[in-house]
Amino acid sequence: MSLELIIGRITTLLNSVLPILFLLATVVFLWGVILYITAGGDEEKRKEGRNYIIYGLIGLFVMVAVWGIVNVMIGFFFPGGAPITPPPIPIIPGTP
Repeated sequence: MSLELIIGRITTLLNSVLPILFLLATVVFLWGVILYITAGGDEEKRKEGRNYIIYGLIGLFVMVAVWGIVNVMIGFFFPGGAPITPPPIPIIPGTP
């Protein structure tokens, strides 16, 4: 198994999972905002909402930071760009 094949498989996996993780972190953040706003005078619910907001922001920050570090490392180790070509877009038979 070559290095390019391993990197290609990891990249494909990350490209599939990353949008789901971003969506999950965004949902956690928004859920925290909703809890915080609807808590009214209940300090316990406000604290719970604030915690969800913090967890969502930390999740988004960590994902963006790791994504940036990986891109810097790919640029460092593969100056011409990643040795990976994206898979072709599937074509459905019978469509124009």
